[in-house]
Amino acid sequence: MTPQLLLFAEPLLRDGLIRLLQARAAELTVISDPADLRGAPQILLWALEADMAPEQLQLQLQLLQERWQPAPLLLVLSTGHRLPAPLLLQLPATGLLEAPEPDALIAAIHTLLEGGRVLELRQPVSADQPADRSAAGIGLGQWLLLSGLQQVDADIQACLRLLTPPGGSRLQQLVLQGRLRELRSARQLLLLLWGPLSVAWGPQARCTEGSARPEAGAGAAKQRTALTLQQRNADGIWASLATRLRAALAAGPGNGSGQLLALAALRPERRSDLLLALLDQLQMLRQQLASEAVAAAELGEHWLRLQPQLRQMALRAMASPYVQLPREGQLCGVAEQLIREAALEVTDPELPQPQPMLATLVLAQPLLVEGQLLPADEPRAVLHLELLVSNWLVRNAELLAADVLASCAAWPELRRYLLRPELLSTRSLERLRNQLNAQLRWQSWWQRPVALYESRRVLFGLQESSVVAVNLTEPRDTELRQLGWPQQLVTLALESRDALAPQVQALARGLGDLLVVLLTQVLGRAIGLVGRGIVQGMGRSLRASQ
Repeated sequence: MTPQLLLFAEPLLRDGLIRLLQARAAELTVISDPADLRGAPQILLWALEADMAPEQLQLQLQLLQERWQPAPLLLVLSTGHRLPAPLLLQLPATGLLEAPEPDALIAAIHTLLEGGRVLELRQPVSADQPADRSAAGIGLGQWLLLSGLQQVDADIQACLRLLTPPGGSRLQQLVLQGRLRELRSARQLLLLLWGPLSVAWGPQARCTEGSARPEAGAGAAKQRTALTLQQRNADGIWASLATRLRAALAAGPGNGSGQLLALAALRPERRSDLLLALLDQLQMLRQQLASEAVAAAELGEHWLRLQPQLRQMALRAMASPYVQLPREGQLCGVAEQLIREAALEVTDPELPQPQPMLATLVLAQPLLVEGQLLPADEPRAVLHLELLVSNWLVRNAELLAADVLASCAAWPELRRYLLRPELLSTRSLERLRNQLNAQLRWQSWWQRPVALYESRRVLFGLQESSVVAVNLTEPRDTELRQLGWPQQLVTLALESRDALAPQVQALARGLGDLLVVLLTQVLGRAIGLVGRGIVQGMGRSLRASQ
């Protein structure tokens, strides 16, 4: 018996879809009237053209799935639906396509029939999309902040467009880079004056260059969110993630995080090799944990034990085990020398606990996303898992890149092989290393205590072939209690600021009211009396002269 597809659509669109499916998918029996069904349908297709309220749409989808369970439901939306991407991710549909091409529609139907999931949105899914606010609904301070940030960000985007790709003379590039530093400082000053403390001193104060990339032509087409799970188990989830991550890492992602990265000092091809090598090692480690049938509670222990070996293999793959370069008159193997000098046991304190990520990758266990425990094959869970994996890749690559910079400082011949051309100079390389060390100290002594106190975690994600910073809110009380006393003083200063802010604001408000009374009631009346006396005196003198 051929699979039955139950179609719901407007008459005109329904006729067109029936002709398309009969021409492209002859193995399907397309039925538009439930009374014509022979048994239960194998798949549901709802092509929605008219606008519908989000609550009503969710209810209709729920009723359809309850009525025709266990048939998967494929929802097809037109281009003018005006539904935001975060809402679309929460819809209870097995497949979701936004204005698909005919080939994509047929492929999605076959994927759902084989037990997979499909998601394809024309609009990108971002964790920190700004809300559309009008000046009428916010205060003066917020309006000044938003308008100022919009102007500064527009100038930053203009400078980045001129610098991507690098062109013009060296002097022009230096002027543009100086202008970028001025704009970022102005942005941080605006946030410090008009924004809350969590924004003024947090990662949001830095401009994310990932949102300021030029948009045109093919670049706009890359902004879509496409996710296909051929299987809804751990292997299918990893296959989909690996495909998406390899596409993002192939060209060597740039730095759009708003902070200095040692990874950006590598050549684009070496940057790509390092990240792809880490991804390959992660894949082999996942397969090893799955084959050994490690329990969920023991995954974190095995993971931490194998981290040094994983980094060693990734560093060897990046540098190539067969490349040799002269060093002090002798040929030395690049990979072995880098591994010998690298600190492979070092861990990044900002890395989240690996157990939730591993339990989903290896055992397909549910994942906690924004306070909800979601199945591993849910689109929101898969995208959050991709963010966790991307963060692990970038942070480990950052640790290895810092060791590579230290080796290049002592091995000048290595710079031409691994680093960007502008870092061949000893002065340029040492200046970069000093800036990285200063940034690390600032993050350790100030930014990390503030982030812990505000329950924030900065994750590095990959968007449009660029590394971007995404803020995640989660409890970090255990890490907060483990801080040393200097960092505890920072949190105490923040608590004192929060406690004293209302009193200081009330005092300033009282002084302002007192100043208004003095200017209007006392000084104003005194000036009025003096003026009245002058007028009366002038009147008497005029009468006397007459």
